[in-house]
Amino acid sequence: MAQNRGTKAPLIVSFGEMLIDFVPDVAGVSLAESTGFVKAPGGAPANVAVAIAKLGGRSAFVGKVGEDEFGHMLADILKQNGVEGGGVLFDQNARTALAFVTLRSDGEREFMFYRNPSADMLLTEKELDLELIRSAAIFHYGSISLITEPCRSAHMAAMRAAKSAGILCSYDPNVRLPLWPSQQAAQDGIRSIWTHADFIKVSDDEVAFLTNGDPYEEKNVLSLWFDGLKLLIVTDGEKGCRYFTKSFKGKVDGYRVNTVDTTGAGDAFVGSLLVSISEDRSIFEDEKKLRKALAFANACGAICTTKKGAIPALPTTAMAEELISHNNN
Repeated sequence: MAQNRGTKAPLIVSFGEMLIDFVPDVAGVSLAESTGFVKAPGGAPANVAVAIAKLGGRSAFVGKVGEDEFGHMLADILKQNGVEGGGVLFDQNARTALAFVTLRSDGEREFMFYRNPSADMLLTEKELDLELIRSAAIFHYGSISLITEPCRSAHMAAMRAAKSAGILCSYDPNVRLPLWPSQQAAQDGIRSIWTHADFIKVSDDEVAFLTNGDPYEEKNVLSLWFDGLKLLIVTDGEKGCRYFTKSFKGKVDGYRVNTVDTTGAGDAFVGSLLVSISEDRSIFEDEKKLRKALAFANACGAICTTKKGAIPALPTTAMAEELISHNNN
């Protein structure tokens, strides 16, 4: 897949939140029962930016952290992983967001957030580096940045700038219900920018949430399709993923691994797929190329579940290729 290349590689800009995840050092216990936590950098858009860089792609992150030790730690982690940090801002008056993540015994998660308000929520439209956004080949974002002002207006302005510059828009809603005022507010907020995207990735759980229906019934998935969308992906955890374009649809199997923590798996998947898209746009029309890219993305997502935390678990190209070849033998 992606090779390490110079600065002429297509730039993928990821917009949104970066925070600290506190992950229990023992799985299967509640936050109250947990005796210790592992500090792990996180936040879906930041995870995607790092995933891209670790796979040899070129990425930048746009978002705000606190002018505090955690904020500087996160900015340093982006830099260490090869993410361009020109879009990272520091807020003097708000802290970096924190999330306490409960790991169930099956590796799935529950979240408790400390954001009232956190620095990422306070990004303003006038602080945006629109030149950086306009220089991208792909602009990627989630939905958490839509929850409160002023960040919502900044998100909308960044998305408008990308669309007007003809940049491919990539959307992974990453539903985090505890952060929204209500379930209805989450559905409405996530749907409010739905038709602006060229590429959307949702999990099976998110299909169920957004459609109030069975995520494995195709009619429910197709209710999320709209004219102008180039690719809709539904990730089904270890089972792999389903893909839908205007011309074809199908399923690509996942990989069985020893799952420890699913945090970041979807971000590893998205980062991998965005690298493939940035290298070859014909992937939207060429089913063989798309299936190959999705098999690679599934491998990246699978590897990410084998370690605690998101960014520390994101794979390199060699790791993903090794898993694929091991499964092909």
